[in-house]
Amino acid sequence: MDRAMRFRFAWPLLFLLLGGCGDTLWAGLPRGLHQQGEALWDRIPNGVFARDPLAVVEETEPEGRALRLRLGDRTLYAALLQETGERRLWRTATGLAIATDGPRVVATSGLREVLAATRFEGPDPLLSPAALLDRPADARRLVDLMDADRDPEGMRFGIPVKCRLRAKRLRQDAELLLVEEHCRAERVGSFTNRFWAEAESGAILRAEQWVGPGVPRLTLEFLSPAS
Repeated sequence: MDRAMRFRFAWPLLFLLLGGCGDTLWAGLPRGLHQQGEALWDRIPNGVFARDPLAVVEETEPEGRALRLRLGDRTLYAALLQETGERRLWRTATGLAIATDGPRVVATSGLREVLAATRFEGPDPLLSPAALLDRPADARRLVDLMDADRDPEGMRFGIPVKCRLRAKRLRQDAELLLVEEHCRAERVGSFTNRFWAEAESGAILRAEQWVGPGVPRLTLEFLSPAS
């Protein structure tokens, strides 16, 4: 299955996450991952989380494969729940769920504004970070956005996102590359994603990504490098 085909599964995957029903691995997850707890996370801007905010729990690094996340001033850990090739599902102890394809966040659940799906049109230039040193590349994808309560008025499908990617070596460490992806999303605005990669292998070690309007930039540290 090629990468473009894999992205088409992001929407039903997220729908299962939000519904928490059906005879699947996702059935064990509570209905509405955003409806957990009563207290707001400290130091996160008001309105970031879903209408029923996530609970504050002690965050500790989980055993096994995990992500270290930073959202606003809060550091979180997300454990790996499911893996199919490069597609992975992660979840924090507080109920924030993230779907990734390689180093990219392609869907979220648990925030007031949800990144419901990501579909690339053509190959993703991020697959070869070193190639972007000499040859910046363009990429185009479509994203679906929705409110956490799934109100039809808050659903926006097929939003075009046009991006330009280029890489440079870090002065302080020539073995690392910084890939900057400058994007413009129709009816949303402009944003920049950043990815730190090993120069030789191309593995992504850290990423800073846009995950929807009105939501702070999400930083991911892959405790095992993302291919």
